[in-house]
Amino acid sequence: MRILLLEDDSQLGPWIVNGLREEGHVVDHFADGKDALIAAMGQEFDLLILDRMVPSLDGLTVLKSLRASKNTTPALFLTALAEVDARVEGFDAGGDDYLTKPFAFAELSARVSALGRRRDSADAPEAAPTVLRHGDLTLDLLSRRCERQGQAIDLMAKEFKLLEYLMRRPGRLVTRTMLLEQVWDMSFDPTTSVVETHISRLRAKIDKPFEQALLRTRRGEGYVFGG
Repeated sequence: MRILLLEDDSQLGPWIVNGLREEGHVVDHFADGKDALIAAMGQEFDLLILDRMVPSLDGLTVLKSLRASKNTTPALFLTALAEVDARVEGFDAGGDDYLTKPFAFAELSARVSALGRRRDSADAPEAAPTVLRHGDLTLDLLSRRCERQGQAIDLMAKEFKLLEYLMRRPGRLVTRTMLLEQVWDMSFDPTTSVVETHISRLRAKIDKPFEQALLRTRRGEGYVFGG
């Protein structure tokens, strides 16, 4: 794969580059967020590995800018920010994975391979449908567009991923724990309200303006889309 690495640590950066190149990857290394963004906007990469705290533009801003321009290249955040809120922020910005420092190179390598397989699978002819439909609601996974009754619905990155997860399971009960693990890549945390907050935002966009509600809550159990 061709990988863009944004890492300003003078020792860690070259160490990652050498390790990835030894595994056969082509790596473009940047220590400045602005330079990385310019490169990612003008060239095609298979994977982005982004440090959160770097000069000029931080990794989070870089990815937000890329997602705003419809760039869907898989992104792995590599950072010392290990708090749950920081991880949630990274996923909300459109990140696909999150690895905290310090880390073993073997784990980084495994995550890089997993993201590469995910991308290859999505590009394969036999991949799952790229347009999901339920009644008058349509979700285009390639163009990242959502429409209901022909009206465009603007979804944030995490709202889009949440709706995709629900639409792939119409009529099935989806629990809060399932959403935390599969959409946010988080272990069960009884103190966080991230699921409830995003469900509320999503419902306000796909249900409230329309006559028929698609997303239902089963009190004490979870959520059911359609069905």
